[in-house]
Amino acid sequence: MTVLEIEGLCADAGEHRLLHDVDLVLDRGEVLAVLGESGAGKSTLGLALLGESAPGVTLSGTGLAAKSRVALLPQHPGAVLDPVRRVGSVLRELAALRHRDRAGRASAVAAACDAARFDPDLLRRFPHQLSGGQQQRAALAQTLVTGPDVVVLDEPTTGLDPTTSAELVERLHALRANGTALVLLTHDLDVARALGGRAMRLEHGRVVSRGTVAELLGPPVPHEIPMGRPAGEVRLRVRGLAIADRTGRPVLHCVDLDAGAGELLGVVGLSGAGKTTLGRCVAGLASARGTVSVDGVLLPARIGRRSRAQRRAVQYVHQDPRATFLAHRSVIDQVARPAVLLRDVPAAVARDEAHELLTRLGVAPEVAARRATTLSGGQLQRAAVARALVAHPAVLVCDEVTSALDAAHRDHLLAAIDALRHDHDTTVLMICHDPPLVERVADRIVVVEDGRIRSGLDA
Repeated sequence: MTVLEIEGLCADAGEHRLLHDVDLVLDRGEVLAVLGESGAGKSTLGLALLGESAPGVTLSGTGLAAKSRVALLPQHPGAVLDPVRRVGSVLRELAALRHRDRAGRASAVAAACDAARFDPDLLRRFPHQLSGGQQQRAALAQTLVTGPDVVVLDEPTTGLDPTTSAELVERLHALRANGTALVLLTHDLDVARALGGRAMRLEHGRVVSRGTVAELLGPPVPHEIPMGRPAGEVRLRVRGLAIADRTGRPVLHCVDLDAGAGELLGVVGLSGAGKTTLGRCVAGLASARGTVSVDGVLLPARIGRRSRAQRRAVQYVHQDPRATFLAHRSVIDQVARPAVLLRDVPAAVARDEAHELLTRLGVAPEVAARRATTLSGGQLQRAAVARALVAHPAVLVCDEVTSALDAAHRDHLLAAIDALRHDHDTTVLMICHDPPLVERVADRIVVVEDGRIRSGLDA
C-alpha cells in the first residue's frame, strides 16, 4: 500500500534552486534513506514532504503530502519541545487532534511513550529538566502521538552517544514492523546500514542514484585523520566547578580540569553526563560555583560580567547552530561580527577574514552571502565554527560540532581546526558523543560520567 507519492518536486529560494524534480514513492512499513553531503537538500526535502518549507523557499510539484499523514522528527529536539510547557501537557494536546475523549487521549499518549521508550514518570518535567537522550525520546513521542503513516527523521542520531543511537535504531525497527513508513535524512551511514531498505542520494538538490542501502553504500570504510601535537603550558584551568538544575539535581560535582596551550582535549560521555554543561560553564553561559581561568586570569562565572577581552578569550560553538544565527541576515555578516565587536577590526577587513575562514572550512562565498534559513545544518555548523574562530580565541569550546556533518566534511572540519589551533596556539575543548572519533583527533581525553570527571588518558 502506497502511503506517500510525489512527482517533480522543486524548491526555490529566490533564483537559487534547492531541489530539482525529485520523485518519491513510499509504501507502508518501508524505509527510504535519503543520503547526501551537507547542503545537498536533505532537510529541504524533509520539510517538503510535510508540505512545508523554510522562510523564503517556495515549493512546486504534485502529490505533496498532507500534514495529517506525515510527521517530522527534527535534527534537534529543541526545535519541537516547548520550553515553557511540561512534556505531558504537549503530548495530550497533540493527542486531542485525533481523540476527543479523555480515555482515547490517555491511550494515545501511553502508546507514544511506549513506542519512543520515554519514561512516563518524566511527563511532568519541562524539556530543560531532561537529558539529551530523554529530549530525543520526548520529541519522538510527540512525533508518534498523532499516529502518522510516515515519519520523516532528519539526522535523528545527531548528538547521541553510541548506546543511545543503538536504542533509537531498535525503536525505529519496531515502528517499521508496525507499518510506519520511515524517511531517513542522514549522513550517518552506519545508521542507514542498520535500518536497511531503499536509498537515494542527493547532490546539489538532484537525485543522482537510487537502489538499496547496501548497493549505494557498500561496506564501511575507515577514515583516518592524522592529528595531534604536544600541549603547551596550562591555558585553561577549571577548579571545583559545580552546578545543579532548576530542581536542585546536581549536574556537575566539583569538576577539576586543565588543558594546555594548543591542546585538543576530548570530552566524552553518555547523553546527560554533563558534557555540555561543562562547556557552557567554561564559556560563561551557565553560572556555576568554582573557578575558570585562562592564562592565569580568573574569569567571572557569567559572560555578562566578563570584559570584552575575556569574552573574546573563550568562544563557544553550540551543537544547534540554527538557533544561534539570525534568520534573515546573511551568514557572512554574522560570521564577521565578532571580529568587529571583540577585536576592533574594520568591517571590510572582518568580512575578508570571515570569507577566508569560511572558505577554509568548506563554505563557498556564494553560500555565505545567503540568509541563514537557506543553509543546511552542516553548512551552518561550519559557519558557526568560523564565527568563533574569527574572534581569535585562546580557548575554543566545540559542542558536538561534527554531529551535523557527513564523513567528508567532518574530516575536513577537524583537519582545519587542527591546523588553525596549530597556527594560533588555540586550546580546543572538543565535546563529543563519539569516543572512536575523539580518539583519532584528541591529544588527551577525559570521560564525564554523572557530572564527574572519571578518567583522563592520552589519545
